[in-house]
Amino acid sequence: MNKAEESKVLIEAILEGIHRIKGKEIKHVDLESIGHTECGHFIICHGTSSTHVDSIAHTVEETVKEITGEDVWHRDGYRNALWILLDYGDVMVHVFQEEARRFYNLEGLWADAKITQIEEED
Repeated sequence: MNKAEESKVLIEAILEGIHRIKGKEIKHVDLESIGHTECGHFIICHGTSSTHVDSIAHTVEETVKEITGEDVWHRDGYRNALWILLDYGDVMVHVFQEEARRFYNLEGLWADAKITQIEEED
């Protein structure tokens, strides 16, 4: 599998994990479309509480491991669960509480990138 295919499989596993716990306003920010970035993709969503944010992030880690066998390279933010970052190398997952998401506005900071809204599952 080449890098693009590996990233696609990883992104699908991440989205599956977010869907399992009903993450909100899921977006895929394709940073490859602008080049010269630290990673190729951001997946951004939010939860309704610190417990929800924590559950989303843990489920993403479990689901990615289950589907791809890959462990997260680095994680940060579990202590207060305001903004949890999961680093998978080419893909960074950002799970926010809604207020923090609006404040940091990653989608706005990376507005030059291709941003795709992901449908939420029922």
